[in-house]
Amino acid sequence: MNRRSVLLGAAAAGLAARLHAEPVFRLALTPVFLDNDAVVIDRLHAALAEGMQRPIELVQRRTYQDITGALLEGSVDAAWVCGFPFLQHQRELSLLGVPVWNGKPLYRSYLIVAPGDRAERLEDLRGAIHAFSDPDSNSGYLVTASDLARIGETPDDFFSRSFFTFGHRNVVRAVAAGLARSGSVDGYVWEVLSQVEPALTAGTRVIGRSELLGFPPFAGRQDRSLDADVRLFRETILNLHQTEAGRAALATLYLDRIDPGSVGLFDGIAARMAAIHWSP
Repeated sequence: MNRRSVLLGAAAAGLAARLHAEPVFRLALTPVFLDNDAVVIDRLHAALAEGMQRPIELVQRRTYQDITGALLEGSVDAAWVCGFPFLQHQRELSLLGVPVWNGKPLYRSYLIVAPGDRAERLEDLRGAIHAFSDPDSNSGYLVTASDLARIGETPDDFFSRSFFTFGHRNVVRAVAAGLARSGSVDGYVWEVLSQVEPALTAGTRVIGRSELLGFPPFAGRQDRSLDADVRLFRETILNLHQTEAGRAALATLYLDRIDPGSVGLFDGIAARMAAIHWSP
């Protein structure tokens, strides 16, 4: 074995030892992921581990409530949340970064039906069966609920029945399969699915698009915002677009980069919360 091989081996062993010695940083992931695709998870894990130089655990849960609860109770160090629960717990949470998609830290909620459905707007769906994503999802619940509130309706009164699929891809599946006449879905997810699973989205048609709203952010606990590990995580996600591993993770997510963002990005969501008379 030559000297260079010995040195490289020692360096690798040293790095492994340092990583083992560091406490695990836990990041919770929400259902905004495309069914928690394994390739997405693996690339994000690799990029964060490289950037933070410490063990990373990606924690996956079924609902936004589970994810937000884990963050608030401290069993995870940070989370990729939705703007709706972020605002619900704004006093307890700090903004760590906002993904940029198609050049903006913004996205829309889509209202979808089957391709042959004659509906052209929400009002045409009275008495239908409707699929929501999650009760704490902005795009998968709040937008439609607030649109109904503005015309003096509630989901329970307006639809004959509604149900939660706990996943945006599952909303698309429900409408495509005829389990629901209509659905409320994350426009980012629908657009990405139209590229990676065009046969699935071909079974749906978009009849409504919300205004641009703040993209689901990364958040931490307010009382830990100055902790070294949380600050390192924030620095790492803001610099993902500058590393090879980070760019690979972003590409898999169809994102441009992560920006610092500002709470003002979520003013539109706050207005919709007010429309359904939500208060902390």
